[in-house]
Amino acid sequence: MRRRDFLKRSLFAGGAAAVGSISVPASGSVLGASDRIGIGIIGCGGMGLHHIGVYKALSEDRAVNIRLVGVCDIYEPRKQRAAAASGAQVYHDYRKLLERKDLDGVLIATPDHWHAKMAIDAMEAGKDVHVEKPMTLHLDEARQMVEVAHRTRRVVQVGAEGTSRDVYWQARKVISEGGLGKVVWATGGVYRNEPAGDWNWPVDRDCSPRNLDWDAFLGPAPKRPFDPERYFRYRKYWDYSGGLAHDLIAHVLSALQLTIGFEFPRRVSAAGGIYVHHDRETPDTFHMMVEYPGNYVVTLFCTQTTTAGVEMAIRGERATLSFDPPGTGRDAHRQVVVRPEPAFGRGAPEIRIDEQPRADHDRNWIDCMRSRKQTHYPVEAGYRVMAALCLAVRSWREGKMFTFDAEKQQILS
Repeated sequence: MRRRDFLKRSLFAGGAAAVGSISVPASGSVLGASDRIGIGIIGCGGMGLHHIGVYKALSEDRAVNIRLVGVCDIYEPRKQRAAAASGAQVYHDYRKLLERKDLDGVLIATPDHWHAKMAIDAMEAGKDVHVEKPMTLHLDEARQMVEVAHRTRRVVQVGAEGTSRDVYWQARKVISEGGLGKVVWATGGVYRNEPAGDWNWPVDRDCSPRNLDWDAFLGPAPKRPFDPERYFRYRKYWDYSGGLAHDLIAHVLSALQLTIGFEFPRRVSAAGGIYVHHDRETPDTFHMMVEYPGNYVVTLFCTQTTTAGVEMAIRGERATLSFDPPGTGRDAHRQVVVRPEPAFGRGAPEIRIDEQPRADHDRNWIDCMRSRKQTHYPVEAGYRVMAALCLAVRSWREGKMFTFDAEKQQILS
């Protein structure tokens, strides 16, 4: 039976789930295919070097027509590696990079506490932005980014690459067509188990105040004495990171919200703790629950202590949508799987929908820089996701449940 016919069966009569609408900022100038786009990368650690490789390869594709014009970092060894990998001019102060006339957009791959400041400065300088997830560290910063993006008419892509995976757009279509009936519950998570402790990346022995600009690293964070551990393993510390919520759960919640429809949360709570790895401030096990105005709940699970976990699935009154393979690696989630609820269609067929080709996250950003259209994961959507993530972190740290007024965009308790 064809998918279209199946979705029209009475089994799935129950109305489409609302897909949240997001306003699009006013367009700037549309670039033609012959206009070469200049890209800069701020932050040249592991993720930044990865992006340098991606954009270096894209710059060699004439059909893409971009140029990597500058890279920026505050740690001398990373500067040297970035220079060798990119062939672009190297900057210490990102604001000097933003002054370039041939720079059209920047990719920000720094620690979380710098994301908002750098993104806002870039937009104010007339540059488009691809900011790695999480979009910001604090909730008020996310709202500021939306306001600046609208005022400056910049194209912004939030860097949760899974939101460019076609499998989630196929799932979104199923849900928007009423394929699950009323959505009531969604789950997902990320599960790791590194005996030495996740995020314990190597600390360079030669790192010192002579080659690391410590004040530039701290930036808007609280002032602290020089400590290479905090620089190389920043995700373990609240000053620079939202822990598991911002690093790993952000991927899952972004994909789930894309499929169901982006909304601000209504109520958020979190639980967990530091159960195994006691060398950090952020919990090694973190679970959060989010209730949405659309009258459904999302429960998300994340741990650095076991690889066994709960699958990613969206459950409706009439059917459940999941993904195959069910894991969380790069090879996971190649098919959408829709299984009807027995009470509404015993013996009805299971439906499988294959992932189709779709522009990846980087190409989507570049395409939108030319067209001025909305990206796969725009700033307004990022704000809605950050509301849930930031309230979950606050819930865990303060031991409280928080409610959010979506209309006023205010935390009520």
